[in-house]
Amino acid sequence: MTPAALRVSVRGVVQGVGFRPFVHRLALRLDLAGWVRNASGDVQVLIEGAPDRIETFVHDLRVEAPPLARIDDLRTEQCSVSHLTAFTILDSTSEAGKRQPVSADAALCATCETELFDPANRRYRYPFITCTDCGPRFTVIEAMPYDRERTSMRAFRQCSFCLAEYQQPGDRRYHSETNSCNACGPRLWLEPASGPGLPLETAAELLGEGKIVAIRGLGGFHLAVDATNEEAVLRLRARKQREAKPLAVMVRTLVDAREVGALSAEETALLSARERPIVVVRKRPDCALASAVAPGLDSVGVMLAYTPLHQLICDLVGRPLVMTSGNLSEEPIAIGNDDAQRRLSGIADAFLLHDREIVTRYDDSVMRVVREQPLFLRRARGFAPLPLRLPVSSPRSLVAVGSHLKNTFTLALGADAYVSQHIGDLQNLETLEHWRHALDAYCQLFGLTPEIAVRDLHPGYMSTRLADELELERVIPVQHHHAHIAAVLAEHGMTDRVVGIAFDGTGYGDDGNVWGAEFLVADLRGYQRVGQLRYAPMPGGDLAAREPWRAALGYGALEPDAPVSGRSLAGVPPEQLRIAKQQIARRLNAPLVSSMGRLFDAAAAVLGVCQFSHYEGQAAMLLESLAGMEPAPPLPFPMTATPHGTWILDPVPLLAALNDELDRGATVPDLAARFHESIATAAAVLASRLAADAGLGTVALGGGCFQNARLLGSLIHRLEARGLRVLAPRQLSPNDGAISYGQAAVAASRLQGES
Repeated sequence: MTPAALRVSVRGVVQGVGFRPFVHRLALRLDLAGWVRNASGDVQVLIEGAPDRIETFVHDLRVEAPPLARIDDLRTEQCSVSHLTAFTILDSTSEAGKRQPVSADAALCATCETELFDPANRRYRYPFITCTDCGPRFTVIEAMPYDRERTSMRAFRQCSFCLAEYQQPGDRRYHSETNSCNACGPRLWLEPASGPGLPLETAAELLGEGKIVAIRGLGGFHLAVDATNEEAVLRLRARKQREAKPLAVMVRTLVDAREVGALSAEETALLSARERPIVVVRKRPDCALASAVAPGLDSVGVMLAYTPLHQLICDLVGRPLVMTSGNLSEEPIAIGNDDAQRRLSGIADAFLLHDREIVTRYDDSVMRVVREQPLFLRRARGFAPLPLRLPVSSPRSLVAVGSHLKNTFTLALGADAYVSQHIGDLQNLETLEHWRHALDAYCQLFGLTPEIAVRDLHPGYMSTRLADELELERVIPVQHHHAHIAAVLAEHGMTDRVVGIAFDGTGYGDDGNVWGAEFLVADLRGYQRVGQLRYAPMPGGDLAAREPWRAALGYGALEPDAPVSGRSLAGVPPEQLRIAKQQIARRLNAPLVSSMGRLFDAAAAVLGVCQFSHYEGQAAMLLESLAGMEPAPPLPFPMTATPHGTWILDPVPLLAALNDELDRGATVPDLAARFHESIATAAAVLASRLAADAGLGTVALGGGCFQNARLLGSLIHRLEARGLRVLAPRQLSPNDGAISYGQAAVAASRLQGES
């Protein structure tokens, strides 16, 4: 049979995932000659041999790709035969102007886990065991194409045994760029050193004694403490200045996870997925966790140990461990040894350190399951920086700088959008430096130089200042809630008009007021505001988000008989109350707000659940926890149309009904459930009416309030029952972490329209 030759170009997540060794093995299996190499934009293959075997090669290339790979595009081209006699892996080549996705870090695979706990294996209990199917990627990569010399692993020269594995085509670690062992890999140690014990064993003993240990992990430091020790957890809270915000818990196995939470099949699958996110699950009433782990909540964030180091620590301690970000509240997570010891010395009793440098800061991803579907609360480790597609290609390279809180940024060109990992709240110098460093790293990794900046409409956001500081040729402003809806449309590949429901805390509106409960008729290019929550003054401005009694007072100012009971104002100092009333009366530092977040705050105050919040969203989370998932009838939540055709939802009767029902003896959990159903019912009724008026059949949901599983699930159910198609966030969070992607989608659509 006359031999043939074929050039193959493969784009997608195909570097750092064992793709070249896979291609090599496949070619040898089919007795084909040629070569494979990494390039800046793709993996390139030349294959020669029998035509039928080449056809099989191309087919198997798709269907047998490594578990971490994702093939987005595969192109073939016939070429002349060179009569090669072997198949080889060539050195990587750099190509100017080309880019490709960078693999996210992956949890320890099952095979490496077996080796880790096998006394007969030479990597027994080695804290940095990896292979081509698992381990660090994004956190060690400095530049593409992906080779060891362009990662922080270049500091570790492979021993003869590791090098033999690396060079053996049939080995699991063939061209595994993070390959190492006890003899040649990263080193682990404990500071301050205490006695002759080994670092891991000593750290485990300290945790068992209730001490706080800072652990240098994959993308930064964790602060660990025994999650069953109430006193130890409270000590961590006091030192970290994190009074009540829930803490995540790490366990080693699914069996351990089931002792903490009641897991559904979908939650089980999410916990054990290769990304290993934190998954918010319902706590078992009889679980051994300290109450201080998630005070006042019926749920807890659980994750399985995802690195060999974490596996070994969890195995040695034998109890659930709080594993929270290694930082003071609101600061970015520490990544360097010296930085961590400087910043965390007042928190941690000991530091478990290693010398594999962390190139990129990487928080844990957080997810939950709603209506049997995963929902992001924070997208980071395991998912970023994998790109999302834009339904409208951007003709110019752009950077969307995102929001002020829960910030991410997005780099985009063409149909590719690279959404950063979670950056955090832009409220201190350290986070701003993290933002700038991360942007520089993304520009280098993906070979993009932004020409256009995209920002929020709010003139006072720090992200707005960052956009201006870039000094690009143009800045495009995008309204906050339009960006929320655009993000959902874009991830679903939609360009048509929809009814968008954006429920969150704060967004700068076109009229200069604070928006946050908005009904829009929108597409990617523009929107019309067709519905909203009734405006109410918020005394103290942003302070109302931290002191829910202010929200109740603001709604109470709308009607003479509005509900502002003693419960709403319990514990409020008289002088603060007097000043707040004056602010409302004089309209001084009492902006008008149409915010669903503030309505949740007001309801929590009216029900006596929360007058002062210790963390963002606490009042709403407490209400959701109290509501549970029991059915409940809605309360009055009227709506009226203005002369201009905009619909207004009036929350005052709803808050009055909560107050009256509580006075009549109704329980707080029952009223919390009825409050949720009131919002879902009213929103579904109004959205259905707006869709009918506009001749639309699709509703998109965005905004941080849709992190609430009861609200999101109930609203989706009610909308679908009315025959509407519902688009909910799937690839990004409903919260402000999606704003930059929405901004990029809007800007791309507008730029495309100009070209």
